[in-house]
Amino acid sequence: MTQSMEDYLEMVSFLADEGEVRVTDIASRLKVSKPSVLTALKTLEEKAYIKHERYGNVSLTQAGLERAAEIRERHSLLTTFLRTIVGVSEDIAEEDACKMEHLLSEETFKKIKAMTKAKGAKPA
Repeated sequence: MTQSMEDYLEMVSFLADEGEVRVTDIASRLKVSKPSVLTALKTLEEKAYIKHERYGNVSLTQAGLERAAEIRERHSLLTTFLRTIVGVSEDIAEEDACKMEHLLSEETFKKIKAMTKAKGAKPA
């Protein structure tokens, strides 16, 4: 899955935590156009991560819930690592974690996870 698709899936997950998920909300939060959101949702639906009725709400499938949870865990852990272990500001940690979550190998992620837990830092 591309970085962009992961960002869309993660946003659907965040919005689902808050209630209904609408195309306009996704577009607003990600600062993209509604047509861009619709294109992404079509791709995510083809991959069976979401369900989206035309002009309706967006919901995550079981596969979507699982994949979004993985993405969110990476993001949360990396934000915590950057804030508590590296010592960068919260804003920078959030921004950099968003970039890193898509690029790190599983091996590197596991090492960061172990290091963060060893230091007693709790994920955000």
